[in-house]
Amino acid sequence: MDSAQALDKIKDFILIFTSIFYEALPFIVIGSLLAGLLEELLPQKLIARLLPRNRLFAILIGALLGLIFPMCECGIIPVMRRLLRKGLPLSCCVAYLLAGPIINPLVLLSTFVAFDGMENATENGALAYQMGGIAMVLTRMGMAYLVSVGTSLIVDRLHQKNGDELLMPLAKPPVKSPLSLDVIDEDNGRDPSEMHWFKRASRISETALHDFIDITVFLTIGALLAAFTRIWLTHDAISELSRSHIILAVLLMMALAVVLCLCSEADAFVAASFVTLRPAAKAAFLVLGPMLDLKLYMMYTRVFKPRLIWTIIISVVIQVFVYTMLLHGFWENFAPKVFFPKVESITQNSR
Repeated sequence: MDSAQALDKIKDFILIFTSIFYEALPFIVIGSLLAGLLEELLPQKLIARLLPRNRLFAILIGALLGLIFPMCECGIIPVMRRLLRKGLPLSCCVAYLLAGPIINPLVLLSTFVAFDGMENATENGALAYQMGGIAMVLTRMGMAYLVSVGTSLIVDRLHQKNGDELLMPLAKPPVKSPLSLDVIDEDNGRDPSEMHWFKRASRISETALHDFIDITVFLTIGALLAAFTRIWLTHDAISELSRSHIILAVLLMMALAVVLCLCSEADAFVAASFVTLRPAAKAAFLVLGPMLDLKLYMMYTRVFKPRLIWTIIISVVIQVFVYTMLLHGFWENFAPKVFFPKVESITQNSR
């Protein structure tokens, strides 16, 4: 490689990194501010009151709580631990833990922005049949919901056999009441002076700043790794891999999701940067990452015992892979006719 090629590689690396970073940064700022407000102003016992008594319905609704109480995957974990201590069923908390970082307005908006117009992407002069903003939002939300509900049902069965022994001591509720969704109010006895608006604003700012710095660090690392990956895996290599070896492409993107440790508010921009990658592989990256990565595994160890952690990991990985392969089969066989009928008719006529 001569100096001119090396310089081009460096320029491409800087361009890819900055584009990913600056596109995601506004969503990080908004998410951090929202997390600070929710942490200080939202009574956590309100979440439990919204859930029905029936466990199945509670799981189904728990997976949608992110629409009302949006947080990133890092912010949900401490909230979930407090909810567990207040007596909220483990299965409901797991449903919120897995789906909440994806099924929330901010993440869905960032996904739409990242993939908006992607349906017009071309490859070798022909339409690439990629998912646009709306299609990817619906796909990501649907897969995340199925995976979170399926995993929560497995966790519920495991919890019925083993009880709170699946939890670390700091996450165990003081009073075990498996048939009740009532919560223990840990806010009783708080000094009224702590509710002063200045102290509240200070705590909101502190939480938002902490989340912003924490998330931005992982975003920077993820953007750097993604830029290196993009330099190493060219558009042609990615396109060939995803078209000829879709299983390898899906497994590669799932592995990247675990390693990159991106926040769910920023990962859509990284996935969208792989323009020629098949949509199913992008969906696998977008669904698995917010549910399982290296930083989340370390955080899980502060709440769950190893047996529960590995149950969640195995369930999530298998479901994401299976749903992704089903999505690939559907999209590649029916998308040209269903979603791009005019292009498909022109292609057939030209033949």
